[in-house]
Amino acid sequence: MPGAGVPGRAPGVRRPRPVGGLVAPAVRAVRRMPNPRLTRLGGGLFCGAAMVTLGCLDRLLLGASMTVYGVVFLLVSALTAVWVGQGDLVTPPVVVPIAFAVGLPPVIESDGGLAGHLVGLGTALATQAGWLYGGTLVAGVIATQRKIRLMNRRGSLRESLRGSLGGSLGSGPGHPGLQPDTGPEGPTSEPQRRLARDAV
Repeated sequence: MPGAGVPGRAPGVRRPRPVGGLVAPAVRAVRRMPNPRLTRLGGGLFCGAAMVTLGCLDRLLLGASMTVYGVVFLLVSALTAVWVGQGDLVTPPVVVPIAFAVGLPPVIESDGGLAGHLVGLGTALATQAGWLYGGTLVAGVIATQRKIRLMNRRGSLRESLRGSLGGSLGSGPGHPGLQPDTGPEGPTSEPQRRLARDAV
């Protein structure tokens, strides 16, 4: 019949898409992102190589923009802190400032020669200290949060194991805190056999 539609819904009116339908694709996209676990050496190499590469690209494509270099340094610092392994969470706040300095030579302007490059590097580190401190802070905050979550998980796991062990040890009838050691022929340990004989 013309004009007939779904009961309880006006013709031509679309129902709003549920929020879960909008969030699920974003969650799946985040889960598909790479999630490596870098060692201490791997985190340092990744951070340094990324900053050198991005510094060269900044020089070639954007004319050595320090703002772009600082922004990508914040991103690389965050990725280093996220991707480093759980046993090396002290590494990111140490290696990211070194990587910042390693990637600077393609970006800075110098008069030529070793002395000129050193002067330009020192000037860039002094004038761009905000980006340096910001990236180090980002790496430190992320690594600290991961360390706290790791300690909380270990604490909850330890408590659950302690509770399960305590429940199994205290399940012996008439002997709280002892688990009867029984076999096919009854108690197998000497104290339990003595208790069984006394009970008879």
